[in-house]
Amino acid sequence: MATWKTLLLQDSSSPLMEQLSFFHDHTLLVLTIITILVGQLMTSLFYNKFIHRYLLEGQLIELIWTILPAITLIFIALPSLRLIYILDETNNPLLTIKTIGHQWYWSYEYSDFKTLEFDSYMTPSNEMNTWNFRLLDVDNRIVIPFKTQIRMLVSAADVIHSWTIPSLGVKIDATPGRLNQTSFLANRSGLFYGQCSEICGANHSFMPIVIESISSSYFIKWISKMIEI
Repeated sequence: MATWKTLLLQDSSSPLMEQLSFFHDHTLLVLTIITILVGQLMTSLFYNKFIHRYLLEGQLIELIWTILPAITLIFIALPSLRLIYILDETNNPLLTIKTIGHQWYWSYEYSDFKTLEFDSYMTPSNEMNTWNFRLLDVDNRIVIPFKTQIRMLVSAADVIHSWTIPSLGVKIDATPGRLNQTSFLANRSGLFYGQCSEICGANHSFMPIVIESISSSYFIKWISKMIEI
């Protein structure tokens, strides 16, 4: 979970987020090199304009600074395209969960297990315990087994929302009248926090998302208990 002192991305909790973090570091390195080279050139031109007087009409340098940016873009584009296809892939999901965004809460449906549906509201400040996080905890969490491929079907009942879990590398729009799909896998147990990432109205900041990742045996016990209720 992000805190006030978090400067970079959250720790990866899924293979998708690991790939996104690698691509972020790769792109940041390329941009740092470009910034240093361009900054050095501009600084030298500013302090001594006669050093580079032969660059004004040099055909060779024109060719170099046309080809180099093209090669740089290729080094960024190829990993980006690969990652786009990886994020869009759905690999034989073992569990399907449907979520619907409302103003301003989420509702979930485990359609693989009879009819298991519940709403998830933000925990009010006056009902919070000492271990809860303000504006992030909910009354009903999504429970999933870790190391299991999960498919999320996302839609909305009123306006456009966005279902987002940063540590899992998941962000998908919830659009009224449209059923979007995404897939992810949590590689460890824990609590993963997210929020609606689409400005959806006055209480946009008050519809958080909490995923609880547990072992498969505990998940089966939880499902059995919820179905009995």
